[in-house]
Amino acid sequence: MQKRVSQLFAFAHPVSLPKLRDPSLLKTQCYVNGKWVDAKSKKTFIVDNPSTLAEVSKCPEFDQQDTEEAILTAQSAFTSFRKTPARERARLLRRWHELMMENMEDLALIITLENGKPLADARTEVKYAASFFEWFSEEAPRIYGDTIQASNPGCRLMTVKEPVGVCSLIAPWNFPAAMITRKAGPALAAGCAVVVKAPGEAPLTALAIAELGHRAGIPAGVFNVITALENTVEIGKVLTTHPVVKKVSFTGSTGVGKILMNQASSTIKKLSFELGGNAPFIVFDDADLDVAVRGLIACKFRISGQTCVCANRIFVHASVYDTFVQKVLEVVKTFRIGDGLDSETTHGPLIHDRAIAKVHEHVQDAVSKGARIVHGGERLTEVGARFFGITLLADMKPGMKICDEETFGPVAAFFPFETEEEVIRVANETEVGLAGYFFSRDNKRCWRVAEALDVGMVGVNVGAISDPAAPFGGVKQSGFGREGSKYGIDEYLITKMIMTGIDT
Repeated sequence: MQKRVSQLFAFAHPVSLPKLRDPSLLKTQCYVNGKWVDAKSKKTFIVDNPSTLAEVSKCPEFDQQDTEEAILTAQSAFTSFRKTPARERARLLRRWHELMMENMEDLALIITLENGKPLADARTEVKYAASFFEWFSEEAPRIYGDTIQASNPGCRLMTVKEPVGVCSLIAPWNFPAAMITRKAGPALAAGCAVVVKAPGEAPLTALAIAELGHRAGIPAGVFNVITALENTVEIGKVLTTHPVVKKVSFTGSTGVGKILMNQASSTIKKLSFELGGNAPFIVFDDADLDVAVRGLIACKFRISGQTCVCANRIFVHASVYDTFVQKVLEVVKTFRIGDGLDSETTHGPLIHDRAIAKVHEHVQDAVSKGARIVHGGERLTEVGARFFGITLLADMKPGMKICDEETFGPVAAFFPFETEEEVIRVANETEVGLAGYFFSRDNKRCWRVAEALDVGMVGVNVGAISDPAAPFGGVKQSGFGREGSKYGIDEYLITKMIMTGIDT
């Protein structure tokens, strides 16, 4: 592959491409029934590096027939895997976790090559992703039912938890490792078998995880990974309508979620959807501004703003507005934008041209309606085709696209506000409700605002809220169901009631 070039505006220096310590982790085939297979059509698609647009690899372009065979493979494996003792499932997941940690550098490199995020962020993701296998290895032996006192004294009543069956797991590209393990961990802990649809933009990480699962001893057919780019819609329909599939877990946009939900209704499947967000980030006049700045930096600009929980609308009390924006600007000026393989890079590219176009559209719309560019605001074509400058927009007002649409890019939009009642009302004026953040040193206000925000997750004086022990998910059109935490495994279980008559 060609040399990568990383630069911050006029500054540039060459980047050498590190090699995988274990080249066998870079897979170019799908993983079905414990084997590496091509699409029956032999068609492939190119996976490129968003930093350089250079080809990283090719992956199979699976179609409907390929997908149906993977589903039937999972069904066959499920019949035996569901009977595997919980402790054995726990040991398998624990070993998988250990292998991910042992191969962290290679996994991080693969993530950076196909996703573009800096290596430091990729390493953090690998640790986070592996933590879900560790967490759910500990939950597997703790799947408990209940004994219930029946109304009829001649009966005894109990419940047991059973795996739901074959699960379709549809994962996004922004966290190509963690969004798979956060779904597969609880599914396998519960005793389910899965078919993972890897993101077409970044499928190589999923395939590497599959290889490590193979080494960990995951039985053939229990964990399957399929890839496609052009056939994504076709495959999505199969995964959501096939009668063998009993559960669908999807992370992605609200628009796509509605389509998949409608398709899944044809066979009444169990669903958990983590969809789009439009997170408010509120800085009150009594906040510790330095803490709030650190929280915003962690929340807004992680992987160049391409996260579903990153701040989209930043509300700052008028009395501290100018000071806060200036403090954020001082930090942003230290960022280095470039190839994620460069150790000095803090922020990488956007994933594709559509992402660049949307960010540019949001900035232009805001400026045309009176917003002021404090920093950035332009494509960085001198860095590469998919780079957009870290952008700060001040004097934001209602009616701008950023108010209603998730930007999913490196744009921090600052809105001034005067009262607590006003900012809560505006923060809740959105059809989605995934995450929300606010900063205040008033204990009573903290409880009031946390309970008043219409979101599934609240960060109080903290900007990073993801944790394997925390239930992740939203309300309204941000979806339903929870991932991670003790609640996450329930998404892959059904409750069966057993009543026994004791009178003869």
